[in-house]
Amino acid sequence: MVRPVTSTIRASHDTPNASGPSGASSNGHANAPRAALASRPPRRISPTARRQRRAACLFLAPACIMVAIYVVWPILSTIRLSFYNWDGMSDASFVGLANYIELFHAPTFYTALKNNVIWLAFFLLAPPMGLAIALYLNQAVPGIRLVKSLFFAPFVLSGVVVGLVYSWFYDPTFGLLALLLGHGVPVLGDPHYATPGIIFAALWPQTAYCMILYLTGLTTLNSEQIEAARMEGAKGWSLLWHVILPQLRPTTFMAVVVTIIGALRSFDLISVMTGGGPFESSTVLAYYMYDQAIKYYRLGYSAAIAVVLFAIMLLYIVYHLRRLLRNEH
Repeated sequence: MVRPVTSTIRASHDTPNASGPSGASSNGHANAPRAALASRPPRRISPTARRQRRAACLFLAPACIMVAIYVVWPILSTIRLSFYNWDGMSDASFVGLANYIELFHAPTFYTALKNNVIWLAFFLLAPPMGLAIALYLNQAVPGIRLVKSLFFAPFVLSGVVVGLVYSWFYDPTFGLLALLLGHGVPVLGDPHYATPGIIFAALWPQTAYCMILYLTGLTTLNSEQIEAARMEGAKGWSLLWHVILPQLRPTTFMAVVVTIIGALRSFDLISVMTGGGPFESSTVLAYYMYDQAIKYYRLGYSAAIAVVLFAIMLLYIVYHLRRLLRNEH
């Protein structure tokens, strides 16, 4: 019985103390993997991965070059030109911020900016109207293809054609609106009615475009989620709001962005229907920019208008993009 006791005592004396040198050795063992990882040479890329990266760069290069030439370079050139006074023929002279100072003191600029805000407010009706039409057309009913083609027709029409059609519609002498009301109303000749009349004409093809986007989005819906929601008792508005619309969020983002860009760069209908009149009451920033560049040869001043318009577009797009990304996360 003495030998086990002495061996136990000897073993207890030989056991290392956690706070002694053995503690340091244990910490050394814990830090050993970190040191090994730090001293490990960097991982080499395999030849296959290197070839794949090279192929990806070669495929992306043409698109990047096109974007650089036709998007980035014109933007930078326009920003640079906005600091110059140039008529397109003589030598350009540097004027600094004079174009922007004159722009912010011009009454026509604020009229155009107010009309752009009105365009934005009314043009944002296009996505919900397009969604409503898409939901109506997204059903298996006899003759639905003919109805789809009728709603799709405005999208393929040129803006000039739409402007001419609505100019005849608004004509106070022989227009359809005069026949419906019983008397002529000079919609395009009245400063109070000209801008709403043009926006009403522009909503026709824009709603058709949003309808096409939503019809495409409805084909990508997850049918299993919809069936599960119906089994849980969801129907009607609750099914649309809680199941269908969350799946259509990317389509809604695209429709809103395209609608905002279309509202801010509206030009063709204004040029055809009113020419910015009467008394520049229906002009917008895009038409004001064209007017100063083409009619008055003020390319530097027109570039300043373009820069302001681009900044407004950028703010709207970044705002909606951040909202979309925040909702997804």
